[in-house]
Amino acid sequence: MGLGHVVHVLACPYCAAGLTLADRVLRCGNGHSFDVARQGYASLLTSDAKTGTADTAEMVEARSAFLAAGHYAGLAATISAAAGGRVVADIGAGTGYYLARVLDEHPGAVGVALDVSKFALRRAARAHERIGAVVADAWRGLPLGDGTVDAAINVFAPRNSAELRRILRPGGALVVVTPTGAHLAELVQRLGLLSVDEAKDARLREQLGGDFTLESAQPYQERLALRPAEVRALVLMGPSAWHLDRAAVDAAVAELPDPFEVTLSTTVSTFRAAVTTPG
Repeated sequence: MGLGHVVHVLACPYCAAGLTLADRVLRCGNGHSFDVARQGYASLLTSDAKTGTADTAEMVEARSAFLAAGHYAGLAATISAAAGGRVVADIGAGTGYYLARVLDEHPGAVGVALDVSKFALRRAARAHERIGAVVADAWRGLPLGDGTVDAAINVFAPRNSAELRRILRPGGALVVVTPTGAHLAELVQRLGLLSVDEAKDARLREQLGGDFTLESAQPYQERLALRPAEVRALVLMGPSAWHLDRAAVDAAVAELPDPFEVTLSTTVSTFRAAVTTPG
């Protein structure tokens, strides 16, 4: 079971005590327990947590199909080269695609996939034998012990700077992937996708500045030639899916050339967790 590989870094979301795993149940010493779903993931959300922003089953299905076709394989390789260590956490892991690629490149590592969507984590739990998949909300606190993570990755997902700093060991790596203004630009006007704020990278550095030091910011850009079904999956796997009409998407995609060229444009930023000096 993937959770068995990472149980030593998990923490109870109620009391922060360490957890043990037995008979498909995670337990802490203070009596809190969490069942492991038959799909292999565990929910470490507190009882009052809200999951209204979680990716839907349809969004997850679209993302899984698109990523499985290898369109973002180059980006995944870039992430894998930047992230390594004994324990790697993926915050906003989705289907676990990027984390699985990291573990492929680092045979001695184990990974924790954290996401608020149970639909995504059903797939993440099967993405790699050394992934432990956990439902968690980063804004309410990550169910990981202090300083237990060597590297964290955060791909197209929200991030809680204070929590990331807490779980990373001093000097640990945080690899953040953000879209640029050119990302999917060919589809923004045609299909009504959400546009990217040009100041996104500057705001990222400002957000993380108190807890992390920027080590590098590497552009990654690629032109993708996509078939109509792949364009549709790309559109419906992201945040734009929340406000787009499916029939309108299908009609717009049907009018595109086959194949249709789309720009993948991102910045892969590597930060280092701040090292505090005693006294």
